[in-house]
Amino acid sequence: MMEQLDQNLFLFLNSINSPWWDKFMALVSAILIWVPLYVFVLVLLAIKYKRTILIIIPVVILAITASDQLSVHAFKEVFHRLRPCHEPAMAGLVHTVNDKCGGLYGFVSSHASNSFTFAVLSLGLVRKKWYTIFILFWAALVAYSRVYLGVHYPGDIIGGAILGLLVGYAFLMLFRLFDEKMVYNSNFFRPEREKDVNNRQ
Repeated sequence: MMEQLDQNLFLFLNSINSPWWDKFMALVSAILIWVPLYVFVLVLLAIKYKRTILIIIPVVILAITASDQLSVHAFKEVFHRLRPCHEPAMAGLVHTVNDKCGGLYGFVSSHASNSFTFAVLSLGLVRKKWYTIFILFWAALVAYSRVYLGVHYPGDIIGGAILGLLVGYAFLMLFRLFDEKMVYNSNFFRPEREKDVNNRQ
């Protein structure tokens, strides 16, 4: 029942397309196009956290790596749910762009998982309302582009988003724990700790 609803919703959303949106969504779904965004976010964090950015960067890399690997090895290779563009029963019904379909299995979406991991982790560090709205919209847009391109069902996207939320939050908590227990007890970060204390007084 749920699978049928998922397929019907996919066919509805995927059928809403045009040549202009094909180009736009293909661009949104590309990985390298967002490198300037990642750099911008890291610059924001470097301005706010100073030397602690040396800890934040590895945490972000580890979080996205964990999200990506979990989406593949704990989900795609376990559930073996065919992507809609690989599903024989959907043949001739799926709108794809440039004949790109990706790997055989689609649950959960790695794009959705990775984008929401980055979004949750970074918004927890930036902690600005405008940034929270912006980065969640960005993650949702990247996730939706995968349905538009015909490579994921909405269920794949929802599952990936939930995984990303959990991984992003887990690594945010890990960073805060590490920050409290180790970073601010080291001589290297002591000047920043003393400055933070003075600012609160």
